[in-house]
Amino acid sequence: SGIGVQSLDLVFRCTVLLSVCTSPYRLEVYHRITRYILISFLHFFSFCCNLSPNLKLPPICIPSSLCALFLFCLDFSLPSPSLCSLLGSVPFASILASILKLSTVAIMPSYNIVVFAGDCCGPEVTAEALKALEVVQKCRNDIKFNFQHHNLGGASIDATGTPLTDEALEAAKSADAVILGAIGGPKWGTGSVRPEQGLLKLRKEMGTFGNLRPCYFAAPSLVDISPLKVNVCSNVDFTIVRELTGGIYFGERKEDTGDGHALDTEPYSRAEIERITRLAAHLALQRDPPLPVISLDKANVLATSRLWRKVVSEVIAAEFPQLKISHQLIDSAAMIMVKDPRQLNGIIVTSNLFGDIISDEASVIPGSLGLLPSASLSGIPDGKSKVNGIYEPIHGSAPDIAGKGVVNPVAAILSMAMMLQFSLGRPAEARAIETAVRDVIEAGIRTGDIGGKSSTKEVGNAVAVELEKLLLSQP
Repeated sequence: SGIGVQSLDLVFRCTVLLSVCTSPYRLEVYHRITRYILISFLHFFSFCCNLSPNLKLPPICIPSSLCALFLFCLDFSLPSPSLCSLLGSVPFASILASILKLSTVAIMPSYNIVVFAGDCCGPEVTAEALKALEVVQKCRNDIKFNFQHHNLGGASIDATGTPLTDEALEAAKSADAVILGAIGGPKWGTGSVRPEQGLLKLRKEMGTFGNLRPCYFAAPSLVDISPLKVNVCSNVDFTIVRELTGGIYFGERKEDTGDGHALDTEPYSRAEIERITRLAAHLALQRDPPLPVISLDKANVLATSRLWRKVVSEVIAAEFPQLKISHQLIDSAAMIMVKDPRQLNGIIVTSNLFGDIISDEASVIPGSLGLLPSASLSGIPDGKSKVNGIYEPIHGSAPDIAGKGVVNPVAAILSMAMMLQFSLGRPAEARAIETAVRDVIEAGIRTGDIGGKSSTKEVGNAVAVELEKLLLSQP
């Protein structure tokens, strides 16, 4: 019956909890409780199997069930007549086989994902990105996505008069991750209510202090479409870590009131610089050997840059002495990025304004804005705590080609790989998405911006098909 199945589920969950928290060498009373619950569980399980062999019981996690079963059987302190009776009436091997058979489906972790499709081409690329996640969910029985769709930017202005509603903001703050398509467009202009205000508020309220923009070639053959010579851009592989919630974009300002004067200020605190430096260092340490860290500033002119350089140097020296740190003036780095970008391979860390500009310069190296993903993180993804993030392609809303089915979805799809890696802790699935994208591009299935003739949906469908093959071939 439904009540019986629910009771079994409750009993089993209690058993697992007690089994994990209690060992045979701890308090005897807990041990007795664990043993008696397990006896009840096995009796009930046996009864259900005999009553209806095809009964579908709630999902059971193999490691947890085996842990509980072994704890029950390895009772070193007190003999159990009930156990002897049970083993006499029901073959032990049969019980274990039934448990293993029904345990092929694990308890699924459920991830709440807020989706802001956004404006213009945003909904097009987001739809293809979600296809990749649906394939992951289909091929992995230990993961489930709960998608919540909300408006942001121009779409929200049209619907509510504000670029970001309180409801959408609260949903994003409580989610496991946020997916963003693109926002903005000429329709909404530069008036007092603008789409970009919604994104800035979202970043600030979510505390996404670090923006990650990798620069690499998603497929080897893409070096041929780079505006740089092949011998200059081959093997480029760096990530720009941009401080996202401080600096000039959030400093005090004064608009021109008719007197011909305006003012913007760039405040930075030690705490803000320390935090972004630790994120950059963590990313550098994920590679073996560790990547070099390159800090960009304008310390020869700006007071905030001198503080920046000082704090970055101190944090690396005190907390990450194994890392190599170097400093570059931002204008010098901009020149190097065009002349010999491989000199910047590693982790680049810089302020909000400088990061905004130089990451756009870096985006043209692979040959198209439609190829590169980004992530804005609220913490350091070290597995110790939840790290919410905003995952989006680096390109804008492209109003000139929106709705024509020609926009490149690769950047949006690769953003899902970053989400799986940094917010959801699923690196294997992240690598599978990257491999699927590479294989599809190498097979010649490309949008027009990278020399192909395929539509947005055709590329997205091809990646989904290839991804499914890869995931099903992996254990």
